[in-house]
Amino acid sequence: MTWYDELYVGESIIHKTKKIKWKICHNAGQIGIYVIAFASNENNLLDIIPAQELLLSGYPKRQLYVVGLAKGYDEAVEVAASIVDEVYRATGTFDIRGYLAERKKRREDAWQSYC
Repeated sequence: MTWYDELYVGESIIHKTKKIKWKICHNAGQIGIYVIAFASNENNLLDIIPAQELLLSGYPKRQLYVVGLAKGYDEAVEVAASIVDEVYRATGTFDIRGYLAERKKRREDAWQSYC
């Protein structure tokens, strides 16, 4: 499982992000928490996955690239919608993977020029 550096987080858990990430990575149960990841199907934009589902032994966690966290399904939908909206406003497309990769690259380039 890979985590996006500038994780999109729902307002209700913004101050608990580190703890929630740690629990998910260490297979601790997270009732009511949803993970927002790049879509596993190329026809979709994002996947909204209950964190409890990640505890299943056969779940393909290694391929997950997590871009957001939320508490409750409604908040997860809001966070996913805000990601899609941001990408569309910035690029005029729905290429979420490309947009976030470019954003990460710009941030790394800016950091290198700073150092």
